[in-house]
Amino acid sequence: MFANYIIRRITNDSNDIKSEKVRVKVGYISGIVGIIINSLLFAVKLFVGMISGSVAIMADSFNNLSDASSCIITIIGFKLSSMPADKEHPFGHGRLEYISALIVAFMVMVVGLQFVKTSFERIFNPSEITFEMIPFILLLISILFKVFLAMFNGSLGKKIESSALKASAFDSIGDVITTSVVALSFLASKFTKIPIDGYIGLIVSLIILYSSFSLIKETLNPLIGEAPDEKLVAGINEGVMAFDHIIGVHDLMIHNYGPGKIMASIHAEVPANLDLITVHEVIDDAEKKLSSKFNIILVIHMDPVSLDNKEINETRAELEKIIKYNPLIESMHDFRMVGKGEHKNLIFDVVVYNDKVKKISSEKEIIDQLTEAIKDIHPSYNCVITIDKKYA
Repeated sequence: MFANYIIRRITNDSNDIKSEKVRVKVGYISGIVGIIINSLLFAVKLFVGMISGSVAIMADSFNNLSDASSCIITIIGFKLSSMPADKEHPFGHGRLEYISALIVAFMVMVVGLQFVKTSFERIFNPSEITFEMIPFILLLISILFKVFLAMFNGSLGKKIESSALKASAFDSIGDVITTSVVALSFLASKFTKIPIDGYIGLIVSLIILYSSFSLIKETLNPLIGEAPDEKLVAGINEGVMAFDHIIGVHDLMIHNYGPGKIMASIHAEVPANLDLITVHEVIDDAEKKLSSKFNIILVIHMDPVSLDNKEINETRAELEKIIKYNPLIESMHDFRMVGKGEHKNLIFDVVVYNDKVKKISSEKEIIDQLTEAIKDIHPSYNCVITIDKKYA
């Protein structure tokens, strides 16, 4: 609810939630709230750890200190990622938000490694833990604060589609688990003299390391070049097909240059006998409307398709029938027939299932199979086949 209130105040109840200006403001607010709460939790847990002598609580306190530092990096990341495009970076600096999230993940990992060492030292050199009720209650209260941060950042991150805020929310969920384990071990020290503090500290450290590895994986994917969102892919395909005169689409490619900085290109098939001016107006209209709808830069390439030539239509139908029964091929596009008389070149692209091709066959084998199948029907036809990859 608090996250919704923040969004409403920033956007003034408008619909520009994912605009760059709103994203930066949300990032600032999330970072400031995180710095205040995590700094407070660090001070409280450090105090509790020092008076109780618990290494597990001390580890948890410095985990909160790293979280406060992470919030500072998040703020810097949002600031830098909002810088306008320049000569060296024509698509802006949006990926810096991913890099800031990656830095946060590595900081969490360093904290985890440090306290793995400290916990082992405590296991081999145990010391007595002093249980007191007020410090225990403070630990329970700190858990509630972390639950709030997880929900707050998770809600904000989902609304503005921010990997950095989602990473912060994920980190807070891990902190809820670790602090809960620490609180239970602290409570157990009241009833037993068994030196479990070092073991609990080790568990907490391993949980922190697991969280950091998960965060690194999540933030590296968009930097390396992960597959685009399926809803966006479906939305673009369906959106282009909804326009008049467009009879097919293929070769959709989506490039992510950071949140709100996505470029996409797609090929749209149109009847070859259609007036060029008419086609251009349709394509231009589709680019503008869909770019605005999905907050992307969309470029549409026109592919003319012959629909009134009987020989071409019959040959295309034969080829589609052959492809239909080939489990390695998903679809065909850009079909053309070139030449006169009996000897003709059939030029077309086929989209293959990448995972199946790698396991079962090679691209050359697919081309040979198609060529042989077509030769059985039309011995005088020559095939020029391009194997196409599915990028979206």
